[in-house]
Amino acid sequence: MKKIYFSGSISGGRQDAELYHRLIARISETDEVLTKHIGDLSYSTAGRTLEDEQAVYDQDTAWLREADLVIAECSRPSLGVGYEMAYAERLGKPVHIFCRQGIHLSAMLRGNPYFQVYFYQTEEELFGMIDDVLSSR
Repeated sequence: MKKIYFSGSISGGRQDAELYHRLIARISETDEVLTKHIGDLSYSTAGRTLEDEQAVYDQDTAWLREADLVIAECSRPSLGVGYEMAYAERLGKPVHIFCRQGIHLSAMLRGNPYFQVYFYQTEEELFGMIDDVLSSR
């Protein structure tokens, strides 16, 4: 069983939270998702203090160090997700980025040969791509 760091937008917008929830459930069928809270539909950053934000940073970077690989859904722009991808690259963690067809993905992600980038049209296609990634490791 692999440890997966799932990354998706929180502060950048929660419009894809239901998708994240379904993706995390799918990944959890075969592997351990360290960041299940990303798919929690009630998860909110409201009322966080600086100390709370520092604790999030400490926990997320610890999970990135622990993870076997990173799966990121990057259809919704997010500074935090971009930071996590760079941090994972620095750690030498495999990073698989998924983005809806037609979304302009940042050149810092798409143009970096370190990252494996996949574009999808349907959720079914996305699930198949993720299944392929998980079965190949």
